[in-house]
Amino acid sequence: MDGVLADMEGELVRQAETLFGRPMPRRAPDRDEASSTGATTGGGSPPGETPPDSPNPAQAAAETSPDNVPPLLRMTMSSRQQRKLWRHVESIENFWLTLDETEPGIVARLATIARERRWDVIFLTKRPESAGATAQLQSQRWLESKGFSLPSLYVVQGSRGRIAAALGLDIVVDDRPENCLDVVVDSRARAILVWRDDEKLLPGAARRLGIGVVKSVGECLDILTKVDSKEQESAGVVDRVKRLLGLKETARA
Repeated sequence: MDGVLADMEGELVRQAETLFGRPMPRRAPDRDEASSTGATTGGGSPPGETPPDSPNPAQAAAETSPDNVPPLLRMTMSSRQQRKLWRHVESIENFWLTLDETEPGIVARLATIARERRWDVIFLTKRPESAGATAQLQSQRWLESKGFSLPSLYVVQGSRGRIAAALGLDIVVDDRPENCLDVVVDSRARAILVWRDDEKLLPGAARRLGIGVVKSVGECLDILTKVDSKEQESAGVVDRVKRLLGLKETARA
């Protein structure tokens, strides 16, 4: 759910600027780095500069991102600043209730479609605890406040793919290439990547591994509703998703 429905990064930028008292430079994703590290880089360094306590972006992510903390992809921050920011976030009462939607009205639209199409929707999110209610309860309350009643939500640590396999999920939608890779490697679910950046920066492995790519959650819902239409029922759900995303269909004996 982080970055797909909830604008976590936007709120973290605002909190960082309040905490450090200055605008936080934004870091554009690097295609080669994303391809080699799965886009899990934490706060990178400004061009031509490497903070003394953060030798390189990939190492910074590895050193400062525990299992329950999502990577900070868009801010140029040293590892020390990242740790300070997360400690600040953890002190804020019910922080996870303060987030905006990535696309206005998208949660309510998902709720409506899921109800009409009788979809079972499970929200997976990776976030640390903050003051107040648990991260799970805050996240559920946030979804309800945006129009999704009684959400099933799991605060994850580790591979999204293993969770998808354990739950028997058909499709997993995420905005992190590394999470989609987990799904492809560790489960039989179809991964759809919401990629809002320049297509030229899309990790090359995404298409090679059969990961579907869309520009927004709205576009993803358009595709999934077409997959679920009556005239498409003759094909399997995975093959229908592949066809609509321009991917090769599963070979049949």
